[in-house]
Amino acid sequence: MSEIKNIKPTEVWSIFEQMTQIPRPSNHEDKIQDWAVKYGKDLGLETIKDEVGNVIIRKPASSGMEDCKGVIFQGHLDMVPQKNSDKEHDFVTDPIEAFVDGDWVTANGTTLGADNGIGVSSALAVMASKTIKHGPLEVLLTATEETGMDGAMGLKAGVLQGDILINTDTEDEGTFSIGCAGGIDVVSTFKNKLSKKLPKSSTAFKLSVTGLKGGHSGVDIHLGRGNANKIFFRILKEAKEKFGVRLADIQGGSLRNAIPREAFGIVLVRTKKTAELESLVNQIAETVKVELENVEPDLNITLETTDLPKRIMSKSLQKKLTNAVWAAPNDVVRMSDTMPGTVETSTNLAIVKSDKKKVEVCCLVRSFSESAKMALASRLESVFELAGAKVLKEGSYPGWKPNVKSEILDVMKGLYEKQFGKKPELLAMHAGLECGILGATYTNWDMISIGPTIKFPHSPDEKVNIETVQKYWDFLINVLENTPRK
Repeated sequence: MSEIKNIKPTEVWSIFEQMTQIPRPSNHEDKIQDWAVKYGKDLGLETIKDEVGNVIIRKPASSGMEDCKGVIFQGHLDMVPQKNSDKEHDFVTDPIEAFVDGDWVTANGTTLGADNGIGVSSALAVMASKTIKHGPLEVLLTATEETGMDGAMGLKAGVLQGDILINTDTEDEGTFSIGCAGGIDVVSTFKNKLSKKLPKSSTAFKLSVTGLKGGHSGVDIHLGRGNANKIFFRILKEAKEKFGVRLADIQGGSLRNAIPREAFGIVLVRTKKTAELESLVNQIAETVKVELENVEPDLNITLETTDLPKRIMSKSLQKKLTNAVWAAPNDVVRMSDTMPGTVETSTNLAIVKSDKKKVEVCCLVRSFSESAKMALASRLESVFELAGAKVLKEGSYPGWKPNVKSEILDVMKGLYEKQFGKKPELLAMHAGLECGILGATYTNWDMISIGPTIKFPHSPDEKVNIETVQKYWDFLINVLENTPRK
């Protein structure tokens, strides 16, 4: 780990190294929140933790810059807990095993937490610096962003005093995010009536779909990657129609905002049909591999014998669940008319999981258009209600409408071009930045989002580019020293 904290800029990497040692998956953030509070107080700065777990730190302006507009650096403290199936790791108790891999920092079989740990580290490094010149500063570190944006939702009006919000959650250096999609969760629940009556002379198999890349369900949704849940039920549907295969259990995907990389289920077939089932699964596997060969080279579909379960899903529920999951819209639904090359509306069929009492299917809908977002959520509702599920639409959050006349955008574009000799790219991100929610509460804020280059967030392949962290840090200092005056 010592190699991490010695990377330049050491001000940022040394803090990030500390963060990797503190478990901080969403909904288990007490330790990282307490660490952030202690960090601020140890600097002698005003530091508070609000009712929902947000940490706020304030730093007075440098001498001669008191009349600058107040800047708020904003990032989230939690991280997405994703690991490879063969990796032993408890995100609630274990530190992240980060290491340098060439030009990148990555982790050993798990998500790295650079999303949004690098942004948080840069904000805290600014607060610790005694040499950077700046106007009035505040840091807002929000809680539970990855699973519902709880901190942003719960932030009260009047707590922050600044005028400009710099969000640190954009993941491509040289790109300025000036807008983002809104989102809503569609959660469908089926009552699971398990039967003790197993088909006679049956053999049980564990059907596994693994090796997919997964990724962020907003940032990566346009890349055409495989969805493990869709592939699993594609196989199950054909296997049921041809050989009467029965489903006992399904566990597909794990996070609402991650494209599902893996799905596992226990299926039964009459023993005399086992060879035919194995042949069918191999045939479908080869077909899907050809379909996805350019984006999912490591896709692996296996069928392994296992112990017979004590109970299986009813035929009726299996049929309804299979048809609903297979029929439900997924991936990109519409591209933007006004921003060429940008996804307007999408949905991710993220989780399908069963237990003794219920089967739950979770989809996350995103869109820049509020009406399109709600229409797609209604479409999913129709599919699953027709199948007999109880459907809840919850956790809706607004998008962030781009403001091309933003003062801080104009200032930062000029500074970036002068510093690096090229213009930054402007992006309206198809992901749920907290700016939309925060801007609805603090309507006076002039907002922008930047960050270093992070690849494959929300997956065990997550990595952050070392060179871009230095560029991002140098630019951040430049912005602070040239903050607009009031």
